[in-house]
Amino acid sequence: MSTISETKIHPLASVSSTAKIGNGVKIHPFAVIEDDVEIDDGAIIDPHAVLLSGVRIGKDCHIHSGAVLGAKPQDLKFRGEKTYVFIGDRSVIRECVTINVGTKASGQTIIGSDCLLMAYVHVGHDCIIGNHVIIANTVQFGGHCEVGDYVVIGGMTGLHQFVRVGRHVMLGAMTKNVHDIPPYVTTSHDRYEGVNVIGLKRRGYSSETISHIRDVYRVIFQSGLLIKNAVEKVKAEFPKTPEVEEILAFFEAESKRKYIRPYMVGKA
Repeated sequence: MSTISETKIHPLASVSSTAKIGNGVKIHPFAVIEDDVEIDDGAIIDPHAVLLSGVRIGKDCHIHSGAVLGAKPQDLKFRGEKTYVFIGDRSVIRECVTINVGTKASGQTIIGSDCLLMAYVHVGHDCIIGNHVIIANTVQFGGHCEVGDYVVIGGMTGLHQFVRVGRHVMLGAMTKNVHDIPPYVTTSHDRYEGVNVIGLKRRGYSSETISHIRDVYRVIFQSGLLIKNAVEKVKAEFPKTPEVEEILAFFEAESKRKYIRPYMVGKA
């Protein structure tokens, strides 16, 4: 192994002379690092990982074998414009994960800090994944998806392009998701199941706050009102706590998708 400023680059790794490699970085044999790649301090790049032009890796990340970061978008409108992938600090990208660069729509695909993307996850172009997000094996994101902080997504789940997922959401495994999912809830098969009580308790939310969130979603999803009318009722009748404001902001934001619905007894 050759050592330069505490950085260890195996002689069998293919590393561009123009790549920017931070202190303490370890690059293992047969890894490929192209031009215009930046790897911050303390990152580990395992054998056979591929970092293509435009990739930016944060501090203390671990990119496992077979991951391919920065490949061209799977979008017929892409014309080779210069775009990027940004990975935040301390994130772990497991085996055979693929993350495409953005398109001219936003110019970037973003994975936040302290995330775990398990094996065979695919993140399409222009997605934005927040901080502290856990994505289980083989989850597939279409382009332009947005995922808030502290979200957990069960394995073998698919998210349609442009789907938004609010903070502190738990998505069930082996499900399709084609609708927007508001913050603080659990879902399965694109349907609202309830408030993410366990996740919120783990994040330090009080029982009173969780109960308050549950009351808001009883109005939105279980009152029989149209979503628009239910949101207006919440605005009129509930105190403007940070959680209520976040829920209202999610429903009032511009979106290309509709919203999840509650489960209906007797319906598939």
